[in-house]
Amino acid sequence: MMTRLSLPTIAVLVLAVYASSACTQPQLSRQQKLASQPAHIVTADRVVPITVEIARTDTERRTGLMGRTSLATNAGMLFVYRSERPGHHGFWMFQTLIPLDIAYLGADGEIRAIRHMAPCQPNEKCPSYPAGQPFSAALEMNQGFFARHGIVVGDRVEWGD
Repeated sequence: MMTRLSLPTIAVLVLAVYASSACTQPQLSRQQKLASQPAHIVTADRVVPITVEIARTDTERRTGLMGRTSLATNAGMLFVYRSERPGHHGFWMFQTLIPLDIAYLGADGEIRAIRHMAPCQPNEKCPSYPAGQPFSAALEMNQGFFARHGIVVGDRVEWGD
């Protein structure tokens, strides 16, 4: 026996499927990492070696460090843009589980601003951390990394392309 579905029933089913798929957000598993490369931060009196994953595409930048439960001590993620971003742009910590510091960089790698970012709390609005200065790249490291190494605004991040 064949059952016929009414048009309103079909519409409700289609909307339910669409709504459930639209609500799911892609998550980066801990195993999916970008290729790492050496970089360093030049301060007034020393060079601090680091390892960075470089996020160059929109998808890589959107995903960032989502879903990661840890980040190696001297490792981070470098977000590189093709053109300068205005100072009111920034980052947020959606689905990011570890506290991070972010350095916003000029095209020459000079650190223009440093912000401290906390993971979003469940059921709360996720805050944004605007750069406050135009930037062409941003470097996320474990929270406290910049302070521990005496890295400040005006220091420079250098990496190979």
